[in-house]
Amino acid sequence: MKIAVFSTKAYDKDYLERYNTFGFKLTFYKVRLTEETAHFAKGHDAVCVFVNDQITAEVLEILKEDGVQMIALRCAGFNNVDLEKAMELKMPVLRVPAYSPHAVAEHALALILTLNRKTHKAYNRVRDMNFSLERLEGFDLYNKTVGVIGTGIIGSVFAKVVKSFGCRVIAFDVKENEELTAMGVEYASLEDLLPQCDIVSLHCPLLPSTYHLINKETLKLMKPGSMLINTSRGALVNTKHVIKALKSRHLGYLGMDVYEMEDKLFFRNLSEKIIEDDQIARLLAFPNVLITAHQAFFTDEALTQISKTTLNNVNEFANHLPLTNQVTF
Repeated sequence: MKIAVFSTKAYDKDYLERYNTFGFKLTFYKVRLTEETAHFAKGHDAVCVFVNDQITAEVLEILKEDGVQMIALRCAGFNNVDLEKAMELKMPVLRVPAYSPHAVAEHALALILTLNRKTHKAYNRVRDMNFSLERLEGFDLYNKTVGVIGTGIIGSVFAKVVKSFGCRVIAFDVKENEELTAMGVEYASLEDLLPQCDIVSLHCPLLPSTYHLINKETLKLMKPGSMLINTSRGALVNTKHVIKALKSRHLGYLGMDVYEMEDKLFFRNLSEKIIEDDQIARLLAFPNVLITAHQAFFTDEALTQISKTTLNNVNEFANHLPLTNQVTF
């Protein structure tokens, strides 16, 4: 099997080559998969793509015409794939449903602790020999109420972590997790959850039903001064509405590892460029906003699991085995 790997970074190449025990021929491209770059995959049997690659109907048509037979996602999300078109073209789409839920859950906690205790600001102060504690005041997590929206694998791990801090945990999902309820996690509707929570953390997938789940109406329901954390998908949050909530002081803190327009920014060094995205510039101007560039997954354990599962997905397809991680429309 020949695999064209798009959106390649040095670590992608390192881990995929390290765990390529199947002997696949891997061709690495730094560019994203788009309509303009799709022909790079000509002569390959599969493409391996990441979160910001664009697997649209037009791209799929080009890939099919050039002989590509399947799509291997090295991520859990699949909102960037036209699944209906892929099914029509008989091109299976396989993903990595779980790589390291602990990596993402722990990063969400890191955002919470950093925003709360302002360790990033304290670090910079001390580097400048400023040992003042002024404006570094935080709050105890103990006894605070944390809302977990989405209690799949990652959300469940996060709920357990914050529960261990002595937090009261309220969850919202279409299906209750019995293990969490046995631990004392309460389930409530979104309308009942938001007003009670000091911290709200998003762990649900991006679907038509969850697009802009956090908007001006749901933000109004949130407790004044509360904290919003998003380590899931950028478009769960309406950025314009969140900026307004921050400006009005209704939203007290915002921690983001994802951003709905991140495909033009993240995974690249733009330090010498002029950023034309006014929304990200505005967010970065707030002292109570912390943004990381989609790094929640970025641990050795996660990269290992992503590589192993991605390559095994291709192997199943190549050997006509049941496709364990196929995404269906």
